[in-house]
Formats: sequence, structure tokens, C-alpha cells
Amino acid sequence: MAKGVSSWLSRPLALRSLINQARLAVRLMREPRVPTLLKAIPVVAALYVISPIDLVPDIIPVLGQLDDLGIIVGAIELFIRLCPSGAQAFHREAIVQRHAYSRISPDDDVIDAEWRRG
Repeated sequence: MAKGVSSWLSRPLALRSLINQARLAVRLMREPRVPTLLKAIPVVAALYVISPIDLVPDIIPVLGQLDDLGIIVGAIELFIRLCPSGAQAFHREAIVQRHAYSRISPDDDVIDAEWRRG
């Protein structure tokens, strides 16, 4: 039974994925096309972590820290899922290609429309 159970920390792929999600979240926080209200999600999670009021007090050795970690990971996941898909795709590709941060160019937005009178 112990063979099937393994820690997520023992898998470098899971840790690498968590780091990539954090990088993506930082890039999306800097992106002007992401609504300000969405950017409040990670900020509120960080305030919760540094706040002395917790669901599970930090005095409890392991559970207190896991509570904070769960809030941070959940907030990052929620933030990324709610961000515009175009911004996500642009910054995911930039992370894969190891490009420095840059905004999405304004030329990417094209609205094709037809003017009708009356």
C-alpha cells in the first residue's frame, strides 16, 4: 500500500508546475489587460497569509502552514482561470520560450465590424 502513496514534493514535475503557475500569475498581475478586480484575488490571499486570523492557527505545527499554502495555491489557480485566455496563452508561450516580460501588443486586438446606417 505504501508503494502507491507518494508525496507531491518528491515529483519534480509537480513542483515545476507549481513554479510555472506562480510565474504565470506574476506576469498576469503585471498585464494591463487583466482586470484590476481579478488582480485583487492573489493580493487578498497574501493578506490572509500574513494576517494573524486564520482558519487553522499557525501554532498547530503542520496544519497551520498547509492551510496557508492551500489558500495561496487556490488563489493562484482561481486567478489564472479567470484571466482572459489570450493573455494566458501569450504569457504561457513567453515562459516556455524564456522571454522576458513584455505586454501584449495592442495590434493583437482587431475588431472586425460593419457600419450600418438606420
